[in-house]
Amino acid sequence: MSEVILSRPEPGIAVLTIHRPDVRNALNRSVREQLAAHFDALGRDDQTRCIILTGGERVFAAGADLHEIAEATPIDMHLRQVQRLWQSISGCPKPVIAAVNGYALGGGCELAMHADIIVAGESASFGQPEIRVGIMPGAGGTQRLTRAIGKFQAMKMLLTGLPLSGKEAFAAGLASEVVEDGKVQERALELARLIASMPPLAATQIKEVLLAGQDASLDAGLMLERKAFHLLFASQDQKEGMQAFFEKRKPSYTGR
Repeated sequence: MSEVILSRPEPGIAVLTIHRPDVRNALNRSVREQLAAHFDALGRDDQTRCIILTGGERVFAAGADLHEIAEATPIDMHLRQVQRLWQSISGCPKPVIAAVNGYALGGGCELAMHADIIVAGESASFGQPEIRVGIMPGAGGTQRLTRAIGKFQAMKMLLTGLPLSGKEAFAAGLASEVVEDGKVQERALELARLIASMPPLAATQIKEVLLAGQDASLDAGLMLERKAFHLLFASQDQKEGMQAFFEKRKPSYTGR
């Protein structure tokens, strides 16, 4: 069986489920390659409007598979070029929702932070415990985490290896929502269904501008926003959305 399972529960929605239950969904190279291939394909698929990334109802991903790297040299690690696989996820133009139950540790926490929305279970566990095995995060843990929760919370997590529960992650700004453990997958699907009903061109432009503007000046970010705003007036979906508003009916968006 594939270690990453693609399912399509409803039109417009793709679900990617990491499936290595015997090792708590540890991220080996095979899983990373399969995720990259899926995100590349779904990013180009006009029928896909939202992607849910999950490890299932028990664990999201408990970190990197240390068996692959314990004896590696610096040159071995360099030649792996793993960052290119992560870029397929961070560069995906479609909205991505991470549905997090259980452990999201190390690479698992970094993977969740590649999403646009994180739905966490109350007893989920977000952490960067790499320091406990003599290393540090290498896929965005020092950078994305700091941008999400600030220097002081990030330093505490990174220097101690202590995790945050789902509730603590939400309070710190590391999760979009926290729900009962048994409702994580359901809530992620509800949000995906809502996003999939929206005009896809507007959704992809919102994501692109927001991410690009994070590392730009305010003036540059506002310029990018204006350009994208103006561009959407060339779409059929803009005409349909406003006409439906005037006619008090549900719009039908085609992504054109």
